[in-house]
Order: sequence, then C-alpha cells, then structure tokens
Amino acid sequence: MKYEITKQPFTILRLQMETGESIKCQSGAMAWMSPTIQMETKTGGFGGMFKKMLVGESLALNHYYADGQGELVLAKHSPGDIIAFNIGQTPIIAQKTSFLAATENVNMDIYLHEKAGVGFFGGEGFIMQKYSGSGYAWLEIDGAVDVRELAAGESLVIDSGYVAAMEGTCTMSIQRIKGFTNVVMGGEGLFNTVVTGPGKVWLQTMPISSLAMSLYAYMPHPSSN
Repeated sequence: MKYEITKQPFTILRLQMETGESIKCQSGAMAWMSPTIQMETKTGGFGGMFKKMLVGESLALNHYYADGQGELVLAKHSPGDIIAFNIGQTPIIAQKTSFLAATENVNMDIYLHEKAGVGFFGGEGFIMQKYSGSGYAWLEIDGAVDVRELAAGESLVIDSGYVAAMEGTCTMSIQRIKGFTNVVMGGEGLFNTVVTGPGKVWLQTMPISSLAMSLYAYMPHPSSN
C-alpha cells in the first residue's frame, strides 16, 4: 500500500490500495474514494467500545477494503499535520483522539501513566493510547510537528499539551512550576511534562485546546444582565 501526506495544514492522507488490502480508520475520516473501495463498520464488541470511549474515539471504526485497485483519501479533522509511524519498529504512545487510520495488524490499547497525576496535571490526559504490532499507523498532529531524539537519561521539559507522541522506550513524569508569581502570572499552569529518553518525541506546535482558546477570544459572548 502506497501513501502520500499532502495539502498541509488542511492535511489529507492519500492511500493507493491494491486488491485485498484494507485499513481501519476513525469514523468520519473518509473524504473521497474509488468505487472499488468498500466500507464496513465494526464496533469491536462492548470491551472495544468502552476503550474507545475512554480515549475519546468514535465508538466504531470504519474498515475499508479494496475489491480492486483504487484510491482512498482521508482528511484531518482540524488544521495540522498527519504523521506516519512504522509500528513494527517500535511501539508508539500518543495523545488520545490522535488516531486517524492504521493497517489491520496494528493493535491499539489504552496506555495508563504510572502516576495518575502525570495525566491530570501534565496536560496529556490520564489515559493515552498505545500502538503496537506491525504495520503503519497515521496519527493527527495539532499544528506543525517538531521531532526530538533523546539519549538515554536525557530529558525535555514540555508545556502542557504539546506532547503529540513518543516512542515506547520513553518515560513521562511531571514537574511542578516553582514560585507563586510564576504560577499565577506566568500563564503556564501548575505543571510541566517531562519526557525522558531514550527515544523520539513528536511535539505539536498548536494543541487543539490552545487553538480553541485563541478563537474563543474573538467570538461574541452574550452580555450578562
């Protein structure tokens, strides 16, 4: 299966599928496709639906099968980028709701931080998603992406929400911002996320929460009586 990621920041994933190939993707991701591509919606049973609910995915995934050679185009839900990950090389831990599509042999499961506080205060969510198995996964990135490769024991301090994904060899913890004035006036919240290597970290430049807050300032608000 060949793929192309293009049209940033209104990004699309263009898949050239051969007969017999298939993928699974998030509900509503399909933009257009050839008549040779067929769709089937699967829930994965009650357990699968519960996991999807926890990570913020749609409760059912759409599976697309190629009855003949054809094209399937998936579109990102908001401005930003799409990143392809070869899951066979190393498991990937990603922010919840980032899943766009994957080949059938990619396993998706819930990833819980070692400490609940990492998720609640680190801005990534207590629950993230782990991708393992073999094949490719395509994940949505908010804004542009910057990739850092950390050596063993090397750490990076990251503002809340900017961690898009990391290799499964990395670990995550939280760091409290020191100083009352820094906390109250700094606008950075109470905690930063600390990712420690070895492994790669994918950073996103515009978390969807930050984009929403920026747009909110320009929206009309009803006057209070």
